[in-house]
Amino acid sequence: MSHRDHTLTGPENRRAIERGLASAEWYECAVPRPLMKQLVARSNGRAARDTVLWLALVAGAGVVAHLTWGTWWAVPAFFVYGTLYGSGSDSRWHECGHGTAFASARANTFVYHLASFMVFREPVSWRWSHARHHDDTIVVGRDAEIAVPRGTPLWRIGLEFFGVLSARAELVKLGHHLVGRVTAAEADYLPESERRRAIRWGRTWLALWTGAVVWSLLARSWEPVLFIGLPSLYGRWLMVVYGLTQHAGLAEDVLDHRLNTRTVRMNVVNRFMYSNMNFHIEHHMFPSVPYHALPRLHDVVAADTPPVYPGIIAAYREIIPTLRRQATEPEFFVRRPLPGPVDA
Repeated sequence: MSHRDHTLTGPENRRAIERGLASAEWYECAVPRPLMKQLVARSNGRAARDTVLWLALVAGAGVVAHLTWGTWWAVPAFFVYGTLYGSGSDSRWHECGHGTAFASARANTFVYHLASFMVFREPVSWRWSHARHHDDTIVVGRDAEIAVPRGTPLWRIGLEFFGVLSARAELVKLGHHLVGRVTAAEADYLPESERRRAIRWGRTWLALWTGAVVWSLLARSWEPVLFIGLPSLYGRWLMVVYGLTQHAGLAEDVLDHRLNTRTVRMNVVNRFMYSNMNFHIEHHMFPSVPYHALPRLHDVVAADTPPVYPGIIAAYREIIPTLRRQATEPEFFVRRPLPGPVDA
């Protein structure tokens, strides 16, 4: 089996549609309707508390970084600031993009746009890209967010810990927006009615990031871009650590999230940074359930899901050898054990 074309403009897109994998019906664990009604309830209070705490930590680390500028103490200070900024923003982007973090639509929209800027993503096209990711999770030719296509060399994954390849791809996309166009991949999932908004927001983000660069040049200091823009890159590492546990090395082209998604136990700090997205099977199966209810949902469906990975290290003990093997054997993947029969 040769390496497959993961682009949205290649033959795999048409093949997925022909095979009935596009926007198909997915397996769902049984959850009683009254309980599900409780689980999908949204809370402004819980989301506000967690968001204010996160932003306070970002601001506090930023103050320390500024006060220690010019000393070696600035290095760990900016490391913490960048991690909170560039990695902590990802799960807030994600949850508010789903509209499940807050009960308030305005609050979800505000935090979503703020986090989109911090995580270096144009907000409109990414919202639709992520919707496709949920409709067609790890379906080759349909899912634009397959982080590690089979056969990806480990050095490319290493570059992603600093956002090198994803930032380049985003800049190419924003270059198209700057001249009033969308990319061919965007055209596959972005409705015509949303393209002008995507272009407008892309231009806005470019202007803001360019402003930070100009500020640094005028100030003859790296400090402005270390606070705005570059944290999306040097602070990205923890987001990648979390993100690779989601789907890397698992099955493609299946309609059961138990086969292509992982749930991993994490401690309270990682769960705060990651907004409980370690319960990733549960999230993909029931994306309308807010992040704060995912632990409870996990307890409800645990008997019908594969064994939980006991931690991040345990997950990587499977992921790294799998990715190394897939570099030469792209047909290989991890087969997750299921508690009952399944059509794979």
